[in-house]
Amino acid sequence: MRDFPLPLCDGDAAYGDPNVEILRAKIEAARVILLAVPIYNYDANAAVKNLVELTGGAWEDKIVGFACAAGGQSSYMSIIGLANSLMLDFRCIILPRFVYATGDDFEHGKIASAEIRKRVKQLADSARCLRCEG
Repeated sequence: MRDFPLPLCDGDAAYGDPNVEILRAKIEAARVILLAVPIYNYDANAAVKNLVELTGGAWEDKIVGFACAAGGQSSYMSIIGLANSLMLDFRCIILPRFVYATGDDFEHGKIASAEIRKRVKQLADSARCLRCEG
């Protein structure tokens, strides 16, 4: 999303933005989507929710996994609201294994925790297995 700045969803003109069209096409073409999502105030951040609103139906029947980064351990279940929305609104299959990391798991902008590296691999492996079955 850094390479494709999005307008705020306004229910009207924002849907025609060129970056929305590009991201909608990328999502439609994907079978599996892994979202790296910051957690803010006990929820997925507004940018990813805006992406889902703007690209809507492109999410239908996708396999979706999450890698979350947060300031502390108490937001562990924060991704459930977004996961539920994707399941109910777009019939996405949500990978039950997800990554949840805090600032303590990083050093110099890289994952320092062996446990988090292991969970990232497990997430990728679970996505790969489902992709092949579909």
